[in-house]
Amino acid sequence: MKTGISHSTVVVIPVYDHEHAIGAVVAAVRGHGLPCILVDDGSSPACATVLQQLAAAEPQHVTLLVHPHNQGKGGAVMTGLRHAAAAGYTHALQIDADGQHDSADIPRFLAASQAAPAAVINGKPIYDESVPKGRLYARYLTHVWVWINTLSLEIADSMCGFRLYPLAPTLQLMDHAHIGRRMDFDTEILVRLYWRGLRVQNLATRVRYPADGVSHFQVWLDNVLISRMHARLFFGMLLRAPLLLARGSWRRLGGRSA
Repeated sequence: MKTGISHSTVVVIPVYDHEHAIGAVVAAVRGHGLPCILVDDGSSPACATVLQQLAAAEPQHVTLLVHPHNQGKGGAVMTGLRHAAAAGYTHALQIDADGQHDSADIPRFLAASQAAPAAVINGKPIYDESVPKGRLYARYLTHVWVWINTLSLEIADSMCGFRLYPLAPTLQLMDHAHIGRRMDFDTEILVRLYWRGLRVQNLATRVRYPADGVSHFQVWLDNVLISRMHARLFFGMLLRAPLLLARGSWRRLGGRSA
């Protein structure tokens, strides 16, 4: 059933070896009438074959981009966002390939974005019993660092990969700032967009871990990258602190950022 959404919205799905789940994710996206961009981030031949089949089945609505070598989730998302903008889309909905996000909420993300087209619509996870407890507790450390680095509580959860971007300011940021290309991407781009004055609207959405049992979080490497990102953002926050504090006061008084 189609949702009557704007033709300027496309879904970007980074994919790395999720051949068992990606078909259902694409079917759910297409069920809402949305085109999608699949970014094969150096997947195995088995996954690459599935992605080629999905693109061949609906060439007018499913675009496949291929990285010959794995660049990380952030690298794949950025490739998809750039392609979406070049194709004329104004907004892009990011969703994970493993089926953990509730595709039934896609119309809610679209409606929120249509009501506030300049804002980032950011998923705020509601977890069920499938979430690994260690990862759940570790997320709270990132939450605290994000609140420090924005001097705000506006970003409820920076690690959820289910979100909708306005493309013009997002590409401007990508063109002028270094952003992490792995699991540090989701948090860093959201903080930096907030620094640039974009509103972040949080939307509660159910999350389960994961449909195909595959996680690409590399505990040592990704935790090091995330720690470095938080340190880098902290020093960036110090430079921006007066502006961030003034903006927070203005928003609490009901004003709008420029």
